[in-house]
Amino acid sequence: MSQHRVTSGRALIAVEETGPAGAPPVLMLHAGVADRRSWGPLVEHLGVQTRCIRYDGRGYGDTVYEAEDGWSPVADAVAVMDAVNVSSAIVVGNSMGGGTAIDLALAYPDRVSALVLISPAISGAPESGLETTAAELDGDIDAADEREDVDAVNQLETHFWLDGPGHAGRVTGSPRELFLDMNARALSATDPGEPAELPDAWSQLERIAVPVLFLAGSLDLRHFRTDASLAAASLDHGQYVELPDTAHVPQLESHELTLRSIANFIAAR
Repeated sequence: MSQHRVTSGRALIAVEETGPAGAPPVLMLHAGVADRRSWGPLVEHLGVQTRCIRYDGRGYGDTVYEAEDGWSPVADAVAVMDAVNVSSAIVVGNSMGGGTAIDLALAYPDRVSALVLISPAISGAPESGLETTAAELDGDIDAADEREDVDAVNQLETHFWLDGPGHAGRVTGSPRELFLDMNARALSATDPGEPAELPDAWSQLERIAVPVLFLAGSLDLRHFRTDASLAAASLDHGQYVELPDTAHVPQLESHELTLRSIANFIAAR
């Protein structure tokens, strides 16, 4: 394993690599409630036959930065790929990271050989209201945020994203401890600045010509499952797998079907 920093604009991006340089590269983009450590179980599952490259986005983990309006998550991803001498990779993204993975594939199609998207946040996707339980929990999060009770926000968001709304305390032990630590760091991070505006991805999905595996947990918000299913059906090389008994960050809790599905997809490329 090697760790280093990559310069992109006013950011020094914390990057971690595992696996031999000659192995097939897989770039991993984390969710907005996590950091690069959330990929640990997947990296371990893929083993030494895969070169895994993961990094912390601005506002997360160990990446340091100055506020910079117009910065781009896509440009940061390209900077990381260039720095580690990867011309093209299978890109795995979760939630926010899934949205960036799609934007990367649309902006630089030659840099992406395949996509794995776990509950991706696809810009321009149809808006959908929250289910009752999720809406109530979301209201509790907003109230805690207004009180500036960061600890309460962290606990509630752990219920919302890790456990799944209505399933408080479902995930225990080290995955929960790690989620709380990752999200606490994100909640206390300084503003990285206003990111550059990109065209909506939803209306451009048909431009993606590479194989795409969409995954979404059965305990996640309904619109993530719906969007992933619809997006997969719209692509010639898209497939959708619904993951039972897990929520928004299934890889963090070493969800067996999640790890197996991703490993099989990567091995087939």
